[in-house]
Amino acid sequence: MDLSISSPFRGAFPAPTSTFILNPKSRCSHSLNFLKHQNSYSKNPFFSRQKIPIRAQVSDPAVDDGFVIDDVPHLTDFLPDLPSYPNPLQNSQAYAIVKQTFVRPEDVVAQKIVVQKDSSRGVHFRRAGPREKVYFKSEEVRACIVTCGGLCPGINTVIREIVCGLNYMYGVDDILGIQGGYRGFYSKNTSTLTPKVVNDIHKRGGTFLLTSRGGHDTQKIVDNIQDRGINQVYIIGGDGTQRGASRIYEEVEKRGLKVAVAGIPKTIDNDIAVIDKSFGFDTAVEEAQRAINAAHVEVESVENGIGIVKLMGRYSGFIAMFATLASRDVDCCLIPESPFYLEGKGGLFEFIEERLKENGHIVIVAAEGAGQEYLAQSMQGIDEKDASGNRLLLDVGLWLTQNIKDHFTKERKMAINMKYIDPTYMIRAIPSNASDNIYCTLLAQSAVHGAMAGYTGFTVGPVNSRHAYIPISNVTETQNTVKLTDRMWARLLASTNQPSFLNCDESTGGKVCKDTIDLINNMKITSI
Repeated sequence: MDLSISSPFRGAFPAPTSTFILNPKSRCSHSLNFLKHQNSYSKNPFFSRQKIPIRAQVSDPAVDDGFVIDDVPHLTDFLPDLPSYPNPLQNSQAYAIVKQTFVRPEDVVAQKIVVQKDSSRGVHFRRAGPREKVYFKSEEVRACIVTCGGLCPGINTVIREIVCGLNYMYGVDDILGIQGGYRGFYSKNTSTLTPKVVNDIHKRGGTFLLTSRGGHDTQKIVDNIQDRGINQVYIIGGDGTQRGASRIYEEVEKRGLKVAVAGIPKTIDNDIAVIDKSFGFDTAVEEAQRAINAAHVEVESVENGIGIVKLMGRYSGFIAMFATLASRDVDCCLIPESPFYLEGKGGLFEFIEERLKENGHIVIVAAEGAGQEYLAQSMQGIDEKDASGNRLLLDVGLWLTQNIKDHFTKERKMAINMKYIDPTYMIRAIPSNASDNIYCTLLAQSAVHGAMAGYTGFTVGPVNSRHAYIPISNVTETQNTVKLTDRMWARLLASTNQPSFLNCDESTGGKVCKDTIDLINNMKITSI
C-alpha cells in the first residue's frame, strides 16, 4: 500500500506501522502520529496536508505512544504538480566522503528528550539538512536576504553563509541583498551578493545589509517579490520579524507563487521559543564578562564600592544569568522573571549592606527589563513603543544607582562609591566569536537546504542540539524565559548566595510556598 501524501513524505513511513493524525495545535495542521505495532491489523484513518482522510493499517488502534510531528509547509501543498530534481550535492566533492549525504524523510528531532518509561513520546520536528530531491533548478533560483530589527553579533556571518551555501553547494548565482529591513523591499535598491562580495563581512559587527524596525507591508513586499522574480526569501530577525515572515508566506501561498520563505531567528536576548539558543548569545555572554570584570576591579579598589552592570534582556534574563554564572564576581543578579524589592527584611538594601560589611564591595548585574513594575510605581511611566511595537523600558540601571545612593548616604549615613556600567551597544556591535560563527554557519546552511527542498514558512534552529525545521508560529506564539523553578536559576542563587526575593515558608525548611510557585509557573511575559 502506497502511503505517499505529498512529495516530502514519499517513502517516509511504512503502511503497517503508521497512523497519521491532525495536530490541532499546529497552525499548518502538518502533524502525524507514529504508532509502532507488530501483530494483527485494523483500519484507521489518517490525514494528509489537505485534510483528506486516508486509510492505513495499524496493529492496535487502542495503543498510542503519542508520537507527533509538528511539520512545516511545503510548496507542493499548494502547487501539487511541482516537479522535483536530483540534488546537486550528490555530485559534490565536499560531500563525496559523507556516509549519508541526505537526510532521510523519516528523520525527526524530539522536542523533549527527558521522558519516563510510560510517558508520551511527544512532539517532534522535521530534521534539517539536504534532501535527495530539490524543487528548484540552480539556474532558476533568484534568492534574496533581508535583516530586520536590532543588531546582534553574527548577522553578517549568517548573510555570508547563505550566499556561500547557495553558490558553493547548489550553484546559485543570482542572490540579492535587500537594504534596510522590510521597507527595503519597496523603498530601496537591492545589491547583488556573491561569495566575493561577502567574503570577509563576518569579521565586522552590525549588518552588511543595513536594518530597520517596522516597515512591514505584506502586500507591497510580496508585490515586489513577484515583480522581481524572487523565488527564495531568507529573513533574519527576531519574533516580530518572524511574524512578518509568516504573513509573507501566507500571502505567497494565497497567490500560488513558487516562493520558499525561510526564517533565521535572531535575538541577542535568547528569548526565541523552542530552539536551544539564538545566535549571538554566546558572544554577548562572553563580552559581558569584560564589563563585569571592569566593575569588579573598580569596586574592590575603593571603600564600600557598589558596581551595577546593566545587560540586555527586555523580557528574558538569560544574558544576565549566564554572565553571572560565568563571572563568579557577581554578588546579585536581577532579571525580569524574578521580582525583587528594595526595603525591608530580605530586601536588596539589606543584602547590599551585609556584603559591604563582609567584603567591602558588591557587584550587581541587572537585566534591562528587571523590576519594571517596581520602577513604574516610583517613576512616571512612559507608555511609548518603538517601531517594532516593543514597549520602551525605564532605565533600571540609573534607577537602581540613584535609589541605592540615596538610601545609604541619606538614610544609613554611609559613604559609598557607586560605579555604573552600561555596555549594551558595545556588546550588540561586536562580531561573533568562534562558537557563534560555527552556529551561524549551521543555521544558514540548514535554511538553504530547506528552501531548496521546497519547504517554506519555516524557521531553523537547534532542538536538543539537533537542527530542525520548525513552523514559524511555534517560535512567535510565546517567548523563552528563565524558569525560576528550574535548576539553572537555583545554580545561580547558590553561586551568588543572594536572596531569592520570594516568600518562603519556614515550617517547610525555607521552601517557597506553593502559591508563589503556582504564580511563577503560570507567569507569561508578553511583548506589549
